[in-house]
Amino acid sequence: MQHALATLLLAAGVVVVLMSCVGVLVMPHLYDRLHYVGPASTLGAFLIGAALVVQDTLKQQGVKSIMVVLLLVIISPVITHATARAARIREFGRWVVLDEEKTS
Repeated sequence: MQHALATLLLAAGVVVVLMSCVGVLVMPHLYDRLHYVGPASTLGAFLIGAALVVQDTLKQQGVKSIMVVLLLVIISPVITHATARAARIREFGRWVVLDEEKTS
């Protein structure tokens, strides 16, 4: 039962990562692509890490996978935001609020 659950979690994590990769390849703009990076680095990492924990319980590999998943879940949104902000600054030359953004 433990092996079947670990296999199911691993398969689900791989599917999430593959679907995110397809989304990144298909989307035309950077900002659209950034939306597809999130599931791979948070949900996909969580599912794959959960599969490792189910398989190895709380042995050394299980504890290390928990630490890696926590690090990814915390840092991934920050990196995505920083990438979007850097792209916007590069696009407009500086950080500005456009007139149409002030009204919404």
